[in-house]
Amino acid sequence: MAEERGEGMGGGQVAADELRLLIERAERLEEEKKGITDDIKDVFSEAKSRGYDGKAMKKIMAIRKKKREEYQEEEAILEVYMQALGMI
Repeated sequence: MAEERGEGMGGGQVAADELRLLIERAERLEEEKKGITDDIKDVFSEAKSRGYDGKAMKKIMAIRKKKREEYQEEEAILEVYMQALGMI
């Protein structure tokens, strides 16, 4: 059992098997994340080929993540700032 443990950076003992499993789990998740990222790129490529604007789609996605009140407040502040700058 002592041979399975190594000295950690903070001076504590680290279980090598547990550490290895955590690292391998994180590596698998990174691979899955890469796959999902590639899938998302494919969706945007398909949308572009059908004439949709990817930036607009991403903006809509960002808005949909927010609460309605939060979005409305941001838009109101943006409008005030744009008016102050003579942009609208």
